[in-house]
Amino acid sequence: MRLPSYRLTIRARLTLVYGTLFLLAGLALLTVTYFLLDQTVLQNFTFRAPALPPGEAGETGIRGATRVLIRGDPALLDELDKQAAALRQATRMQLLQLGAIALVLVSAISAGLGWLLAGRLLSPLHRITETARRISTAPAADRGLHERIALRGPNDELQELADTFDAMLARLDQAFDGQRRFVANASHELRTPLTLNRSLVELAMHRRTASEDVKRLGETLLDINGRHERLIEGLLLLARSENEVVERRPVDLADVVDHVGLQSAGAAADADVSVAVETAPAETSGDPVLLERVAQNLIGNGIRHNAAGGWVRAATATRGDRVELEVSNSGPAVAAYEVEGLFEPFRRGSERTRSDQGVGLGLSIVRAITRAHGGTVSARPREGGGLVVTVSLPH
Repeated sequence: MRLPSYRLTIRARLTLVYGTLFLLAGLALLTVTYFLLDQTVLQNFTFRAPALPPGEAGETGIRGATRVLIRGDPALLDELDKQAAALRQATRMQLLQLGAIALVLVSAISAGLGWLLAGRLLSPLHRITETARRISTAPAADRGLHERIALRGPNDELQELADTFDAMLARLDQAFDGQRRFVANASHELRTPLTLNRSLVELAMHRRTASEDVKRLGETLLDINGRHERLIEGLLLLARSENEVVERRPVDLADVVDHVGLQSAGAAADADVSVAVETAPAETSGDPVLLERVAQNLIGNGIRHNAAGGWVRAATATRGDRVELEVSNSGPAVAAYEVEGLFEPFRRGSERTRSDQGVGLGLSIVRAITRAHGGTVSARPREGGGLVVTVSLPH
């Protein structure tokens, strides 16, 4: 197990560098001041008594007595030397103490100013980081690529970094948009020949001179053509649902699931699968048609990828600020490592490979629509076989 590494942030390191440099400069200044003062002002000096003029030796008074006393008493001169030495030592200690206190206070102030200055200098870098984080944590890989840093300021290294990042985002956004447009345009162009093929096959099948072989061949071609039409329709819907939903309307998932459950009754009866719907109010906002498609795909997948006598259960609920749609079904066992791959286009599990079981876009469309509505979708294998798919949307 790798232990987490604790490192100071760049802002803290810059502040530490500023504070350390200022502290060293202050110590150097205090040392130089101390030695200069010690070599000039605090040097030892000698008391010298002035010589008295002749005739003033017996003069009384404080001034005359002091002069005589200073001139004639060496003990007093020694005492004055001791007091001068003590004064010099006290001055040195006072200089060191007050200088140290001032240095600590000024160093603390400089560290605080360094912290503010470092934050100001690094604010463009924080803006770049926040933009990159929003894009990297977007629900879809191409969601948020339209964002730009648009940094304004001096033409320095940070400005160059922001402009380079914006240029990279623009190219990625253009590439994803081009891919979506290509899929949508190609799918749209393919619908016309498929519709024409279906019409010609139906016309050949319903001719009075058509033989049984021709009719059987026509049914096979219609099945293949229908599968291609569903594939094209799924690609168009996938390209559409990957765009963010702009126009939203209030939608109750309970009503959507009830409606889809009734629509699926015929397909469930043909597959010998029972469908149970347990709904509670689950109000959200979005595109009703797309949200209905989510329920259709989940319930339809549960019916198709099931066994005779199986079941499908769809339930809605509101939990806090989220609404949920949970669809579970019986059926073949699904390995846990295969679940994530089921959400990729044209991917199916090992038991889901028959050509009549869809085109492999059902869960991809569910995920795209859910992300376009600001929600999440997850799936897990059910004990005993089948899947449990949960769609969570904002309330």
